[in-house]
Amino acid sequence: MMFGVTGDLARKKLMPAVYDLANRGLLPPAFALTGFARREWGREDFAQVVHDSVKKYARTPWRQETWDQLSEGIRFVQGSFDDPAAFAELKRTVERLDERRGTGGNHAFYLSIPPSAFPQVIGQLRDSGLSDPQEGTWRRVVIEKPFGSDLKTANALNEVVSEVFPPDAVFRIDHYLGKETVQNLLALRFANQLFEPMWNSQYIDHVQITMAEDIGINGRAGYYDGIGAARDVIQNHLLQLLALTAMEEPASFDAADLRAEKEKVLRAVTLPPDLSVSTARGQYTDGWRGGERVGAFLEEDGIAPDSITETYAAIKVEIPNRRWNGTPFYLRAGKRLGRRVTEIALVFKKAPSPYFQQIEGSDVGTNALVIRVQPDEGVTLKFGSKVPGTTMEVRDVTMDFAYGNAFTDESPEAYERLILDVLLGDPPLFPRHQEVASSWQILDPITAFWATQGQPEQYRSGTWGPVGADDMMARDGRTWRRP
Repeated sequence: MMFGVTGDLARKKLMPAVYDLANRGLLPPAFALTGFARREWGREDFAQVVHDSVKKYARTPWRQETWDQLSEGIRFVQGSFDDPAAFAELKRTVERLDERRGTGGNHAFYLSIPPSAFPQVIGQLRDSGLSDPQEGTWRRVVIEKPFGSDLKTANALNEVVSEVFPPDAVFRIDHYLGKETVQNLLALRFANQLFEPMWNSQYIDHVQITMAEDIGINGRAGYYDGIGAARDVIQNHLLQLLALTAMEEPASFDAADLRAEKEKVLRAVTLPPDLSVSTARGQYTDGWRGGERVGAFLEEDGIAPDSITETYAAIKVEIPNRRWNGTPFYLRAGKRLGRRVTEIALVFKKAPSPYFQQIEGSDVGTNALVIRVQPDEGVTLKFGSKVPGTTMEVRDVTMDFAYGNAFTDESPEAYERLILDVLLGDPPLFPRHQEVASSWQILDPITAFWATQGQPEQYRSGTWGPVGADDMMARDGRTWRRP
């Protein structure tokens, strides 16, 4: 069952992902999709919406036979979240599907809705009996971020959900964890003797984790204003990437062992004592994007002219354990930056030999291992090499691995992997509440400090953020990578 079927996420990601899974033969023939919304639609109207979304956004080719089979299981229930009669009808609808399609009473509820509606919908699922599995069946709920806006609200949300669904039936979606490159990070680290011996503070000077977007808020003022870059991206996506980068090798790659190592890292994260010099935030002003003039954040529709919501956030954190003590992690995220890119960069310490540093004409930089999460997924290794000629002159060069070149199979969309994991009950890539809570414990002191600091620093659209972020790095004798 899918709630919020009229939203962009459902149309652009979820419905196409369901079709792509069916097209790849990964859904059972009995699979059914029931939509719930206020629109006065019938079954045919909703089926047409799904059809149009699939045609426009699906990753795999259109196959009429796939659609014919999938569309047989499409149903729609009209109603509002506060209407018990609508949920009673929803229950009757899925029970009829159980009988006719043979779905066996196994139901997943995808809440693609605003977080403010979670308590009401979850309460209706409980009161209608939809959340109660019969013996030998399962009921699961899928929750989209944000998981609260701070630790207090995250705990309150968790209490609401846990009253109705047991922990192993709750799937908190972080679509970044479904990306192939993020999952490959585990293989890169633990399947290769080449990297793991150097994956520590003895060799790594610092780590940069970047999520840059070249777009603005795209009409999402109602969601974004008051949330900002730190809550929207750093609390979930980037701290999850940090945990996967910094954790110890798990005993196995099942859900419990993987989560245990991520939780250890997040609990170990500490903030520097002076947040005024170890964090930075900004708001984009007008500028240029792709040769087109774009407006400022404070000029966006729905944004108050005195808004202090940040569109850029950068923080420095430390992990004072045996592996990472002395190696800082720098996290940054922003909108209307130079280009769209998400990457993890491990920047190594300079070679201890002074010889190459003294050679005139040499440009010996620092080695770096860069995991590109999006776009152009892959891995780049930067190292020094001799320039051809009679003199010993060194320049930085790169070795590049790209998924698109190395593998003939196209990587599945993140939501394909995550929806399939929900249906299989396989939860390794879904954060549990403890991970969410630990992330808020890291971020809450920062956002509380920023709330006392007035207006964020301005930066021009199309640049790489505010000067304060560069100053933050310069104080440590470092610079941001230019992706």
